[in-house]
Amino acid sequence: MPDPNQRVVLAYSGGLDTSVILKWLQLRGFEVVAYVADVGQEDDFEAVRAKALATGAAEVYVEDLREEFVTDYIFPAFKANAIYEGRYLLGTALARPPMAKRQIEIARKAGAGVVSHGATGKGNDQVRFELAYYALAPDIQVLSPWKMPEFLAEFAGRSDLLAFAKRHGIDATATASKPYSEDENLLHISHEAGILEDPAHEAEESIYSRTVAPEEAPDTATRIAIRFKDGIPVEVENLNDGTVSTGALALFQYLNQLGRENGIGRLDIVENRFVGVKSRGVYETPGGTILHVAHRDIESIAMDREVMRLRDMLSAKLSEIIYNGFWFSPEMDFLMAAIDKSQEVIDGRVTLKLYKGSVLATARESTSSLYDQELGSMDIEGGFNQQDSAGFIKINAIRLMAHNAIMQRKRAHWGGEV
Repeated sequence: MPDPNQRVVLAYSGGLDTSVILKWLQLRGFEVVAYVADVGQEDDFEAVRAKALATGAAEVYVEDLREEFVTDYIFPAFKANAIYEGRYLLGTALARPPMAKRQIEIARKAGAGVVSHGATGKGNDQVRFELAYYALAPDIQVLSPWKMPEFLAEFAGRSDLLAFAKRHGIDATATASKPYSEDENLLHISHEAGILEDPAHEAEESIYSRTVAPEEAPDTATRIAIRFKDGIPVEVENLNDGTVSTGALALFQYLNQLGRENGIGRLDIVENRFVGVKSRGVYETPGGTILHVAHRDIESIAMDREVMRLRDMLSAKLSEIIYNGFWFSPEMDFLMAAIDKSQEVIDGRVTLKLYKGSVLATARESTSSLYDQELGSMDIEGGFNQQDSAGFIKINAIRLMAHNAIMQRKRAHWGGEV
């Protein structure tokens, strides 16, 4: 039986960093099992497998996590309207929990007592991976090379990585071609670091790969309808050509296609990392942007006002929890139980117009609608005694009148100064 403390499962992408780490660990006596997670990135996974074996991996696991990613992570987060700092749809943060979860499962299966990753010591991913590891397997050992003194002594930067790769016959030509870093999955693609580290530098059009430029999108709007059950999308219909898509993965992939074609989902922001560093990220989230707009709109007709206010407060906290890497935590379980309760009647259909980078909800209907056309009408008197509003306004004005009286007395006492 191999020593589990010398057998390590490495989260492997086939890129420069993880390829160097694979060889570096092997040279230090570790038997390395390469684990490749398919979360929707457009990679040649057989080529990645072959590269891992050529670099020295003892075994390679290529795991298709796309369906699980959509059903257990993307859809739950979107029904909670989770958006970090009011803008970021959490594309990278949501992919890490399923990746880490399967890595721990493989470590158990492969008899490995150690897991490793290629995230740096400055970013968020190191936290997301390692918190998940420890939550799911408290006895696991974690090797994080970018926080190990001996690794940092050997690799001060990208040039050292490239030199090591050349010495050991590791192909790094594709990695050297882009002067920035990318992370891609089914939900989004992110572009950061390198030339994008200057927030005053405008991202060139060539950086974008998942969406057409809004100016180049079709001149005719695409009209679609999304049907929800318990806050989860269950059907997308293209009202232009009659295409209907169902099933979590197929449905989300179709939304990505529609968003890509219409230039939807671009975002260029400076955000606050969990470790306290600000970073600039350029994101493309086509399907997710459409889904977010549609879900908020169906809630507008089917969700109680006070429930919505409370849920929105929880959404902000839940977004931080996801971003900071605490998916597998008691607070996450608690908040998601509340979110699930809030979505029990979020059923219905939203019609949207996609046009040159924009998503506009144009109609909605729900079997659990709280909208009363007669009650809310400006033209129909029935259903509401408008005279009752006089007392309602006077009661709400009591504290305003009291405040104004205090301020007048204070100005009189201080000769007009407050």
